[in-house]
Amino acid sequence: MNFHVERLRQNIVVLSGNTHRPSKSRTLAHHLGEALRERLSVTVNFLDLVDAGRGLGAAFTRRELTPEALNVVNAVEQADALIVTTPVYNGSYAGLFKHLFDLIDPLALVDRPVLIGATGGGQRHALVVEHQLRPLFGFYSALTVPSAVYGSDSDFADGKLVDSLVLARAGQAVDQFATLVSARQPKRQQVSLASA
Repeated sequence: MNFHVERLRQNIVVLSGNTHRPSKSRTLAHHLGEALRERLSVTVNFLDLVDAGRGLGAAFTRRELTPEALNVVNAVEQADALIVTTPVYNGSYAGLFKHLFDLIDPLALVDRPVLIGATGGGQRHALVVEHQLRPLFGFYSALTVPSAVYGSDSDFADGKLVDSLVLARAGQAVDQFATLVSARQPKRQQVSLASA
């Protein structure tokens, strides 16, 4: 009898905090997720805040979530690593984005690699990644990569990230993220027995 252990690919959730499609935060998230997929053999699942539906905002507790909203919360908690981007509104991420994370188990993201990014109308919003997103994931004891990515409206054209400096920053962040992801084992291992 042959004993065979198959290592499952890591599950990376790419979550964009946008409430509509298309969006620049989704474009940035997609760019980062695809760049990771070019570097590592991982499963990448793309989600948007809009996938949680209106039931997310109507829920005061996790028990009140609709199935769609609960699916997004569960996906975030069960991911081996996260890429998270958000649009910036009036100097901050949206309240609904924060509400999603208010419903995440405080222990679910401990030691989880996280790459953070944001998009906004101009450069005055750029520090949101450092002053709001990084502390948010610090609360969860997640491992945010040193480089965060911010893109303003002028960094995008025809639905793509085009600014060379932001592209370079994104590449640096994905390299750091890939190093952290590679150092971790997937949560589950599939074991199968085969007859000789």
